Order: sequence, then structure tokens, then C-alpha cells
Amino acid sequence: MSQFWSPAHMATFAKIIDLNGFSAAARALGVPKAAVSRAIAELEDELGVKLMTRTTRRLKLTPAGERLLPACRAILQATDDVRRLAAELVESRSGPLRVLAEATFGRVLLAPLVPRFLERYPTIPLDVELGDLSSGLPAEHDLVIRVGEDPSSDRVSRVLGAPPAILCATPTYLQKAGEPATPADLSRFDMLTPETPTGSLFVLRLTHGKRREEVSVSPKLAVNDPALLHASVAAGLGIGVLPEFLCRQGLASQRLKKVLPDWRPPEQAPLCAVYPGRLAEDERVKAFVDFLAANLVPALAG
Repeated sequence: MSQFWSPAHMATFAKIIDLNGFSAAARALGVPKAAVSRAIAELEDELGVKLMTRTTRRLKLTPAGERLLPACRAILQATDDVRRLAAELVESRSGPLRVLAEATFGRVLLAPLVPRFLERYPTIPLDVELGDLSSGLPAEHDLVIRVGEDPSSDRVSRVLGAPPAILCATPTYLQKAGEPATPADLSRFDMLTPETPTGSLFVLRLTHGKRREEVSVSPKLAVNDPALLHASVAAGLGIGVLPEFLCRQGLASQRLKKVLPDWRPPEQAPLCAVYPGRLAEDERVKAFVDFLAANLVPALAG
């Protein structure tokens, strides 16, 4: 006899025992009672053992039925789990794609792209929130735009691009403090930098063609928020190490000026799209991440 229907028959056996009757199992499974009886008969025939005896009032497991019931219950539980997960996937794919982005990058980089995405994909609604990502990937969001990849094994991290960095300051600060002529001169200036791993010196590695310079500076301000760092530079507090895209407007209006323009700091940590592995084949996620990957790199490069 074919074993094709064996898992369904085994799950039916567990359902009968759990509901204490063929009729109740048939109602729960949405099939005629005769189909349930036939499933047990075929299962017993296939296995070569009697699983239960039944009278008009009660069911009684045979010793073989007692031994096999836990494994059949596991099959029943597995099928219920598959249905539940499938229902979650259907529900998630039918609603808006819930996106959480770090505030600074969301305002400057994501905001111009969202209307373009909605124009291109009018059937994919978005629910976008800008906020704090220190707690990782919140359960109420499908996808997060953040700095750095997520090391969790159950999540997918896709690199969208790495922001180029520049050194800049206000013309007023440079008139007062002077301008550095070489990278080594930076140690004499008020430096505003991203947060340092050690909380003390910030090591700045600069390149100019094939030349390399490494300068250790003691920051006047070290902060993990690019928006706060940019505001401090714009207030004339010193020379900042900033993502270039945050400085474009200030440079164009001459409220900011590049420092050591021939020397390039390393790129900032990459921007990544992070989402649960179970959504890897979600068409909404794939469309949104592919769109960002195609459009963020030009935006970062200016």
C-alpha cells in the first residue's frame, strides 16, 4: 500500500484520540466521518498493528497504539505549525511593509526615495518609522535600515552602500583657528568625531592617492549620532569627520568648508537592510530592498 498518505493518517489518529471520538475528529478536520474511519483502517493495514478498539461509548488504545501515539501527536503538531506559519506569511504579505530606519539616514536618504518607490510599486503600501535602533530588530517591524550588519543567524543583512566621509568645518572656525596644512596638523585642532571604541583617542586614517597617513586625535566631542555631530560642526565647534551626504547643503551654501580636501577619510560603516530570514522570499521585502540597493549608492555618491 502506498505510504503517500501516511503522515495525514497518523495525524488523524492523534486527532481522534485528543478529541475522544471519530465524529469530533471529522468535524475538526472538515471531512466525513467515513473518511476518518477509512484513514485509520488504512493506517492499521499499512503498519500491520491494531491501534485502538472502539465501542459505542469509548475508545481504547491497544499497546501498539499507546507506543505510537506520541510520534503521531508530533506529526499533528508539525502540521498545525506549518498552517500557522503559512497563515502568518499570508497575513504579512497582504499588509503594509513595516520599515524602521535610523532617524538621520531616514530623513536624508530614505525620505526622497519613498515617494519614488510608491510610484513604481503602487500595490505595496509602506508603514515607515524613523527612530532608535539600539534594541535591534523590533518584532513589530518587517525590515530595518541601520548602520552595520546584524550578526543574528535568523536574520538577513544586505549591504546597501557605505557613506563616503569628509573633514569639514565652518569658515568662521577656520578663520579663527587657522587651517591644517597636513594631516599631522589635525592634532592641534578641536576635533569632532564619531564615538571612539576606547572612549579616548580617535585614530583617523587618511589617503591621498597612494599616500597614507594615520593621525591619533583626542576629540573635543565624540558621539554616535551623525545628526548631533553635524549640528556641532555647523555650530562652529571644530573640525568634524562626517558622512559627505550630510554636508552637501552646507557646502553648497558655503556655511561649511572642506578641510584637507585632497585627503580622504575611510568610508563610514555600511548601511544595511536587516529582516527576518522567514521574509527572505517576501515579494514586498525583495522589491523594497532591491530598490534601495539600486538607488542608495548613487545617493551616497552624490
